[in-house]
Amino acid sequence: MEIIFEPVLSEKMTTLTDKYNKVAFIVADDANKIEIKKAVEAMYDVKVKGVNVMRYQGKVKSRYTKAGVISGRTDKYKKAIVTLEKGSTIDFFSNI
Repeated sequence: MEIIFEPVLSEKMTTLTDKYNKVAFIVADDANKIEIKKAVEAMYDVKVKGVNVMRYQGKVKSRYTKAGVISGRTDKYKKAIVTLEKGSTIDFFSNI
């Protein structure tokens, strides 16, 4: 089972990484904090201090087309913010 899907690379998360040594990931919906911690430590070879998890519900969106109103929903997802120990860093751009 894959636990970590992708890192969240935004301006806000870059600020949190620089200031508080925190990194965010999109994770599996059924993953818990312990599984996320073990997966991050194994994948990136770092020490994790703590994990915070939040769920996002899909937003209802609609648009007007020639055929009429089309409405749908965006995907729901779960995001984990991982706090790393002092001295541990993850560089996502090292292999570009």
